[in-house]
Amino acid sequence: MGSATRQALAVSKAALADLGSAADLATAENLFEAARVIGESGQLRAAIADPSAGARVKSELIARVFGDRVSKPAATLLASVASGRWSNQDDLLAAIEELGIRAAARSVGERASLESELFAFGSAVTSDPQLELALGSQLGSVEAKVSLVDALLVGKANDATIAIVRQLVRQPRGRSLRSSAAAAAAIVADEAGLAIATVTSAVPLTSAQLERLSGQLSTQYSRRIKLNVLIDPAVIAGLRIRIGDDVVDGTIASRINDVKMRIAG
Repeated sequence: MGSATRQALAVSKAALADLGSAADLATAENLFEAARVIGESGQLRAAIADPSAGARVKSELIARVFGDRVSKPAATLLASVASGRWSNQDDLLAAIEELGIRAAARSVGERASLESELFAFGSAVTSDPQLELALGSQLGSVEAKVSLVDALLVGKANDATIAIVRQLVRQPRGRSLRSSAAAAAAIVADEAGLAIATVTSAVPLTSAQLERLSGQLSTQYSRRIKLNVLIDPAVIAGLRIRIGDDVVDGTIASRINDVKMRIAG
């Protein structure tokens, strides 16, 4: 992420915070729709991301394109995005989607655990090759994929989770569903002041072990940590912990692999 994008995203996130409760699930869905419209039009995308164009000109363009198609809070956020200077067009689309995910997270407050639902969905897709192919293949129709998502999640997951997953399926932007779901879960957690640690273990951890690990990581990273645990017997023993770009691999499988590499070298 370039410095221009970081600054522009910070401004847009502040605009979202200023909206307070006015940013609801409808706002999120409006932003997701706008991201798809902009993503499908190279001309529109280039015009909004053009660093040489004035903020006012780009905001007026957004107003002409979307007009009454989006709510006032969504229009405010889109104008904020259009006013920013983005490092590239991909960052622009990612920012609109991120604002939508954050708005969806804000719409449910602290009672729902959207990040857990997103993580569980991503894990379920990865563990089922047929499901992963059905949702990730470029050959299937988008609406068929959305219908499959609805069949899997409606009545079982929060409406905000469903809206986010629908967006990830409709506009994959070259990402696997597993990676996009994980990224969305991280954004939801960040909106709640949390960070996600993905912990891979050969066996389930006890409640005491989870509590101790969460406390240690929270101290180390100076923020609350939410643990998502994957069970993978292939690691043999020990833990692999990923938080953002940080990975600590203390598994036996990793040590064995290191030994094999040294012998081979």
